[in-house]
Amino acid sequence: MKIELLVVPGCPNTEPAAARLRQALDGLGLNDLAFQTRLITDHVGAEAARFTGSPTILIDGHDPFAEPGRAPALTCRLYRTPDGLAGVPTADQVRQALTNAL
Repeated sequence: MKIELLVVPGCPNTEPAAARLRQALDGLGLNDLAFQTRLITDHVGAEAARFTGSPTILIDGHDPFAEPGRAPALTCRLYRTPDGLAGVPTADQVRQALTNAL
């Protein structure tokens, strides 16, 4: 399984997203599975990665939180969570995305 965390430079949600991703991986017993953080710095890179905002989690090249019709963009991203919109998905949402990918 290949996991990437895509972010724009200076994204305030980079660290919370990385921590949540690490917590979910560890909780699933995937302690040895590393993920890469990749900076998206221009629109060409955003289009190539199908990047719709920072932070974006890709699991084997797939964005499990993708919303149909969203165009690639260098912007902050909001996630729909049980508690409303947030800058990162909940721990349960990340864990479920990883479980579905397994």
